[in-house]
Amino acid sequence: MKKKLTLLCFTFLLGISPIFSQASATATFTASATIIQPIGITTTTNMQFANIDAKNGGVVILTPENTRISNGDLHLVEGGTVSAASFEITGQKGYTFGISLPNGSHRLTNGSESLLLQDFTTDYKGGNLARDKKTVRIGASLIVNPNQQPGDYKTTSELQVTVNYN
Repeated sequence: MKKKLTLLCFTFLLGISPIFSQASATATFTASATIIQPIGITTTTNMQFANIDAKNGGVVILTPENTRISNGDLHLVEGGTVSAASFEITGQKGYTFGISLPNGSHRLTNGSESLLLQDFTTDYKGGNLARDKKTVRIGASLIVNPNQQPGDYKTTSELQVTVNYN
């Protein structure tokens, strides 16, 4: 009994509790990842305003639905191809994405003559990718100067449209 009491006093002096408790615990886990299809965008149709008689100038609005609307004193002439820019968006089925359109004004030139392209719009109102792809169209407004010189006008550089997963 004296030995037990001495051992008990000795363990208290050393700071060791005679009652044993658990000093640590261990748990395990696993890790996983799902790789989704990267988002992509491909141009399927370039923007074309078709034939315009400038007269005293104005604005031609090309809607994403391929409709031209004129404001001002110009005439939308038959002939040529009318088309909004069209893109195929690909990615993971069921995922939503956002789209960034060109900002500001961009020049279309024919030698020293130019037109301004601005106010870009899209038919994309949100929603997700069905069947791994979606078609998106973009329209814009073209500012035509009075008595604009005849000719074919093209953008001075390519315009960018960007898509990102939400």
